[in-house]
Amino acid sequence: MAVVPEQISTPANITTAGLIALSKKSRGLSLKSGLIGALQAGDYQSAFKGRGMEYDESRLYQPGDDIRNIDWRVTARTGKAHTKLFREERERPVHLWVDFRAPMFFATRGKFKAVIAAELASLFAWTAQRQGDRVGGIVFSDTVHHELKPQRGKSAVLRLIKHMVEHPSWQQPDINEENKQGLLHSLINLRRLVKPGSMVILLSDFRGLDEDCRSHLIRMRQHNEVVMVHIYDWLEEFLPPAGNYRITNGKQELEFDTHNQKLIDDHTNKFNAHKELLIKTARSCHMNYLCCRTEDNPEKVIKEGLRSR
Repeated sequence: MAVVPEQISTPANITTAGLIALSKKSRGLSLKSGLIGALQAGDYQSAFKGRGMEYDESRLYQPGDDIRNIDWRVTARTGKAHTKLFREERERPVHLWVDFRAPMFFATRGKFKAVIAAELASLFAWTAQRQGDRVGGIVFSDTVHHELKPQRGKSAVLRLIKHMVEHPSWQQPDINEENKQGLLHSLINLRRLVKPGSMVILLSDFRGLDEDCRSHLIRMRQHNEVVMVHIYDWLEEFLPPAGNYRITNGKQELEFDTHNQKLIDDHTNKFNAHKELLIKTARSCHMNYLCCRTEDNPEKVIKEGLRSR
């Protein structure tokens, strides 16, 4: 069925028809280059960190590995503990973690960060569904939390889309200065939901990421494949040319003067420090890190980002 123009998602909003239409664009994408599978039999080729049917290779021991899988011969030869990896055919759950907190409803170029997150989530979900994986996840803000257990089939993707389109933040984003725990609480719930062998895709600007949040990410990575997709706007990385500017979130206004070089340097340094923290977190435990600006093409970001893994 053709999608009429008024049904397509806009730079500031999403629609069910617009996200369903992305199923066609997902046909050129693949998630089968990952390293981790799930616990039930299926058609997903994976190197599951645990007991399996066929030995694949050994690698350095990581905290959380099953000690029953230690490769004693390699350990004795190298003097460093190594773990055996096994390869078998498996399907897996794919969890999409979609951030709809207030800062995601912002952009100066392209589309709102929340729109980009929803489009990326839909592309990942359609790709996973086409490959026979189960689709679930969490759609959250600081005050609203929708938890979706992984299920098979198109109905699972449509369920995710429904929760994204109908999320209350599209009508009134949470501008809640008192609640700074939305990110942490959602990660705690995600860890509880995710079973070993899953693929976890995090779609967020990661504002408020602290050591507690990083700890949950690192522990989740011990038994799952994790993809961090950092979504941000040009203005978060750079300030505009010299001048006086005013911005608002609908309730509060901020004025700033970009003739002030210290302001520019502080702004740039703050963003770079945040991005470096995300990259460091990803590298420290072999997560996949992708970045997507609000004017980028989500399909291209996924294709190029996963090709480099």
